[in-house]
Amino acid sequence: MTRMQDNYLKELKMLCWENSFTPESTRAERLAYFAHLVADKNTKVNLISRRDIDSIIEKHVFLSAFITKYIPEKATNFLDIGTGGGFPGIPLAIMRPDLNGVLVDSTKKKLLAVQQFIDQLKLSNVVAENTRVESEEFISKYTDSFDLITSRSIVPLIILLRYALPLIKEKAYLMAMKGGDLNDEFKKAEMKYKAYIRKSTIYELAYKPTNVRNKKGKKLVLLELQK
Repeated sequence: MTRMQDNYLKELKMLCWENSFTPESTRAERLAYFAHLVADKNTKVNLISRRDIDSIIEKHVFLSAFITKYIPEKATNFLDIGTGGGFPGIPLAIMRPDLNGVLVDSTKKKLLAVQQFIDQLKLSNVVAENTRVESEEFISKYTDSFDLITSRSIVPLIILLRYALPLIKEKAYLMAMKGGDLNDEFKKAEMKYKAYIRKSTIYELAYKPTNVRNKKGKKLVLLELQK
């Protein structure tokens, strides 16, 4: 383990301990290794903002792993839309090896990096695809396949729902990491897709020690969907 990876692991364990979140040690080590892989690749491919490199554990790896506690028990197959550098898809796959996932991004350089991470982490429960989820080919391949849609991209909820509906099973969940005021965005999505939304919950992603009162405005939107 490199010194950087060891520092990532210590920081991750501290955040997990502070927030009563206890991933198995081997999973924590893989998450730290993933952070190291992303930081190294980010010098060549813009996977995350360069300003975030020093806070990659808190802003990216920890939060992506932390939201696994909100995943409904019935979920088995997930689709990560706009995975970028593999967030939250790869941490979800590490934390929940019982889930099978497809990580999608339309930017080839990013997707090639994600595929490399999957190989280096020896993850057998996820695949990466360089495509658009709204393409006819992707819809044809994955119609009615997923019971969980994840995203932490800037794509509005109304668009995520449009992408999700052809791809989900009869009952499914949409889980989106968001920031800021969601009132208008949520109202627009609900107005258009109210018939498909059975239940909606917005969780404040507050965490110790740096975001106790969620001043950073981190939120998780969880929609229960039914066709």
